[in-house]
Amino acid sequence: MMNEFRTAKEAYDQTPIPQELNERVQAGIRQGSEAYRSAHRRVALRRTLTTAAACFVVVVGTLNLSPTVAAAAADVPVLGGLFQILTVRSYEDTNDDRTVEVEQPGLEGGALAQQVSQEIQERVDAKIAEGEKIIADYKEAFLATGGTEEQWAEKDNTVSVTYDIKSQTDTTVSFVVDSYVSIASAYQEQVYYNLDLAANREITLADLLGENWVEICNESIRTQMAESEDPSVFFSEDMGGFTTVDETTSFYINEAGNPVVVFPKYTVAIGAMGNVEFEIAK
Repeated sequence: MMNEFRTAKEAYDQTPIPQELNERVQAGIRQGSEAYRSAHRRVALRRTLTTAAACFVVVVGTLNLSPTVAAAAADVPVLGGLFQILTVRSYEDTNDDRTVEVEQPGLEGGALAQQVSQEIQERVDAKIAEGEKIIADYKEAFLATGGTEEQWAEKDNTVSVTYDIKSQTDTTVSFVVDSYVSIASAYQEQVYYNLDLAANREITLADLLGENWVEICNESIRTQMAESEDPSVFFSEDMGGFTTVDETTSFYINEAGNPVVVFPKYTVAIGAMGNVEFEIAK
């Protein structure tokens, strides 16, 4: 039975898949997953921010830091005395099967910061567990279809979580938590946080661009696509490409104060473009 399975798998693996079809399949999977994750995160965050606004208190967080992280925390940015964003967990763990690399952000300074930090903690823990399961399942299939432990040891299997602060003012911060699992193909997720600490709430595209934010974004994105060096890299609407922004569209705020709309790899353009960004000038 195993020989029959291996033969069938080899025949399947050798069947060529048109590149464009493969990219569109990947796009459909990623776009559906991104929409669900984004909508779920926003609903959960708005629920917690409402609670935070009703009972805003100053909370001093307790950090369980390694000496390395404690040293790094000495230089964290403090935003207008309201709160600070810092690395609360930093480590690398390696065994025979995988490497886990984590740089996890957290916020200090109030109920909103505490709520967001808790969400990030849960998301990072889930991403690490998910990544380890993906790698474990992949190893099982690899060995079951003829791979050896020696061949497996040569693979670079990594679960990584990092973050990047995009901009900050005395009362606001915009940052992204980036996680990926690197096996036969890369699996990546980026979650953007845009927070107004003075108002205790999430910043939206409507806050930045006004009531006509959908039209403003759509016009700007279509213009930038048309004026790019190679407009053919973008999928048409008939191919499932860009149609419109909505409340689940990911974005961050750059140092100029402008929103930058972000589309995951494969969703609006060919895979070689990676994540596609469009700055929307105010």
